[in-house]
Amino acid sequence: MLSMIRAVSPVLSSLLLGASVLWPLQAHALFGDDEARKAIIDLRQKVDVNRQAADAAALEAREGQAVTRRSLLDLANQLEQLRAELARLRGQNEQLSREVSELQRLQKDVQTGLDERLRQVEPLRVTHDGVSFTSAPAEKRDFDAAMEVLRRSEFEAAAMAYTVFLRRYPVSGYAPSALYWLGNAQYAIRAYKESIDSHRMLATQFPNHLRAPEAMLAMANSQIELKDAKAARRTLEDLVKAYPESEAAAASRERLARLR
Repeated sequence: MLSMIRAVSPVLSSLLLGASVLWPLQAHALFGDDEARKAIIDLRQKVDVNRQAADAAALEAREGQAVTRRSLLDLANQLEQLRAELARLRGQNEQLSREVSELQRLQKDVQTGLDERLRQVEPLRVTHDGVSFTSAPAEKRDFDAAMEVLRRSEFEAAAMAYTVFLRRYPVSGYAPSALYWLGNAQYAIRAYKESIDSHRMLATQFPNHLRAPEAMLAMANSQIELKDAKAARRTLEDLVKAYPESEAAAASRERLARLR
């Protein structure tokens, strides 16, 4: 037994020696794997953390881009709304401009019409036959119309026009002239008595009018046509006495010389 143990001992010793040699290597290998595994785990954790951070950053970037896109879209919508509002305001401004132009045109037309109506009724300051007076536009128009008829040598129509004028405007500043031309128109149609009445009315009612001497001379002419020489001489003598410096007085003196 002892011999067997002794015989085995060297072998066992060798085996034990080999195991003692291999043990540190196996332990070192075992501990190296743990550290490597831990390092890998740490690395994986760091990678995971970095990936998560990257994912979070990417998500934040995407969200930021989405916010930016929404903001840009909102700005675009607001800009479009502003453009639409501007177009609407421009349209309103153009409409208002047209309405203002139309109102201005209407106001101008109204003012023109008002001015025209005022001109038709507003008194005018006129001077006729050396006399200044106020005349209504219609009054002046009617007198001018009667004068135009007389200028066409339409004596009967002119006599009617002056008669109507004097009836319509009895206190007109044109009355003395109207009486004078009425008498002349009546003389032209051989209405001598009527002519004498018209000219006498002028000389009696308006003795200071410049047509008064001429009216008296015309009266004498009508009286001569009626073969009333006595009345004609009296009229001519009155004319020379009342208006000695007038041209009508000079003509009257010649007539008186012939009548005698």
